[in-house]
Amino acid sequence: MGRSHLALIALAAAACGGPGVDAHPAAYHPRTRELTVTTVPLLVKEQRALYPFLRPAFAKGGVLDGKEVYAFVPSTITVVEGDTLHLTIINPEDDAHSFVLPDFSVSLPGGATTVATYVAKRAGIYPIMCAVASHLPMMSGQLVVLAASAMADPR
Repeated sequence: MGRSHLALIALAAAACGGPGVDAHPAAYHPRTRELTVTTVPLLVKEQRALYPFLRPAFAKGGVLDGKEVYAFVPSTITVVEGDTLHLTIINPEDDAHSFVLPDFSVSLPGGATTVATYVAKRAGIYPIMCAVASHLPMMSGQLVVLAASAMADPR
């Protein structure tokens, strides 16, 4: 057999998981991920003059009576089990917020940047919320933690 035939046989064996090919991908190695999250006002009382439809919404008995609508951007964060998140959370406005997970909580004072670290210990989908009562249930998101066993190290 010529060299080209041997090369084709080797490629075919590799594609089929033949000798010399690791059929099991390498274990996932947790990473440190840098992430910036920003608090964003969507429908707040200060906008009543700009958007007249908000006047009755914020009035007594209106759909936003006692509430304001804020968001986290991004609102969904996806990581892998064991990853460390270095969070930079920016709150550019004057209202205070918080960034709360079931086992983690950070206060977010108005007009400030807060830095925090969180380790995603277990796979699952976890709610993120602001614990300020007037911002619930609208100011929320989710942390999606993928199982490390389902991940392969990219090479």
